[in-house]
Amino acid sequence: MSLDYNKSSLSACTSILIGKKATIDGSTIIGRNEDAMPSWPKHFVIHEHKEYTQDQQFVSKANDFKMDLPKTRYKYSATPEWTFKEGLFEEDGFNEFGVGMSATESAYSNQRVLGVDPLEKNGIGEEAMITTILPYVKSAREGVERLGKIIEDYGTCETNGVLFSDKDEVWYFENGSGHYWVAQRIPDDSYAVVANQLAIQEIDFEDSDQFLFRNDLQEFVNDNNLNPNPSGFNFRNIFGTHDLSDEIYSTPRVWWGQQNFSGKTNESPESEDLSFIKKANRLLSIDDAQDYLASHYQKTDFDPLNNSVNNKRYRPISLAKTQESHVLQIRPDMDPEIACVQWLAMGVASQSIYVPFYMGITDTPDEYKIGELPYDSKSAYWTYKLAGVLLDSHYKELGKNYQAKQKEINITLRDMLRDFDMQALSKDSEELPQFLTDASNKMSKTSLDAYKELIAQLITDSTDFSPLNFKTDMNL
Repeated sequence: MSLDYNKSSLSACTSILIGKKATIDGSTIIGRNEDAMPSWPKHFVIHEHKEYTQDQQFVSKANDFKMDLPKTRYKYSATPEWTFKEGLFEEDGFNEFGVGMSATESAYSNQRVLGVDPLEKNGIGEEAMITTILPYVKSAREGVERLGKIIEDYGTCETNGVLFSDKDEVWYFENGSGHYWVAQRIPDDSYAVVANQLAIQEIDFEDSDQFLFRNDLQEFVNDNNLNPNPSGFNFRNIFGTHDLSDEIYSTPRVWWGQQNFSGKTNESPESEDLSFIKKANRLLSIDDAQDYLASHYQKTDFDPLNNSVNNKRYRPISLAKTQESHVLQIRPDMDPEIACVQWLAMGVASQSIYVPFYMGITDTPDEYKIGELPYDSKSAYWTYKLAGVLLDSHYKELGKNYQAKQKEINITLRDMLRDFDMQALSKDSEELPQFLTDASNKMSKTSLDAYKELIAQLITDSTDFSPLNFKTDMNL
């Protein structure tokens, strides 16, 4: 099969980051929709801890980026592409130290900045970031520092945002050009939502607890007269874009999240002045994060599912081009193997289920390691996609029952997770990995089996929707 595909030019994601004091249970939470193509399967895998005797090197199939790697590779989870022909794109996961990472939130730099520090054609990009960062760090801050050093040394081929978390800290990293970057820690009592724009605003260069950056960032901007503001250092304004495409494509998704989490305001969905860091009007839960990533302006004129004249005005958060959606939750007061839960929804988030997988698993279900082009009925990715495809043609008729089934599955999975948590606390270090693997497999199977039942019902209910239908005369 021939492939004509460049993921780097297609990625357009939405992200959420929440500090531990802003959540209902003290969790840190990061999450993102991986948006690129409507039919492009993802897998879910575990890479075991490895101690190599030979020198290691990463070589990208996407753009020939190369770099040496440490001989020790920590265990980590990932969601790679179904084919490696155009690169790995491992996208998200946890490592054995309880560090979460999601890469990337694609963004754009302005031509003024790129004219001084262009992107590097063979620099690091989204395709390589999880693979070269996550297995080699022990904290979220270390992840930021490692990625920053790589971009300084090798350059980057794209403008990106990257999410990092551990049990205490949540960080958002952005590069604004080929070699210059900044990262901000999300305050413990706050959250941020990001949508394909450079998001970080004012930088406090004296606060190393909250900001990390390339050491000569200020000099670079000053020497090249890049700051459009008479005072302050607003990274978004200096490095980012502010055009009509931002106002239609990106800012409405940020506006939607802030309106839902912080309360209604008079701000416009097209405002270029929305804050990066916000405080919610309540404590946020894992449900809030998942609901945001699965949302599409429900109950507004902007919802693509209604018949309003504005239903296609703004790009929704959950859309047909989502390959997978993930929420990485790190819960307090537990060992990392139990505390870290990778909630994974294959395909379109609003039509799928976020299935919880413990970080301490040793393997993933078979259904999550298969799935290519074309459709494969045994694949987890394709099972969730099929249900959505069957729903799409008849949302009005089938949507209510579909949503009821989703709610039923979500309640069951949360009940199962709570029960497995209690059991896991009594397991010793030898028993725990297999227990967590079995528990995660059971939750995955529960969801997949329920979706297969849903698919059967959708097919049955759809049989009377044919355009060849006609009211039968009972006398004939």
